[in-house]
Amino acid sequence: MTVNPELRRQVINIYKELLNLGRNYPLGYEYFRNRLHRAFSSRAHLRDEEQIRKGIERAEFVKKEIEAMYYLRRYRALKRYENQ
Repeated sequence: MTVNPELRRQVINIYKELLNLGRNYPLGYEYFRNRLHRAFSSRAHLRDEEQIRKGIERAEFVKKEIEAMYYLRRYRALKRYENQ
């Protein structure tokens, strides 16, 4: 059973987007990259399109959470700077 090429492209794109976000991760890029690789590798066996779509949705959620963490960190830094 082959995987839908569109789903494969979506998985690769979200992986690349998450890798890019990991460049500013507080614990370091290597830590983030290793965790991301393990997370995606653990789902590499999936062939059911519905399961793959659920995985993509979960990855999108994680992406939004990381972005929110970065925005919050930036906001707090600006607030500290303003209060000095």
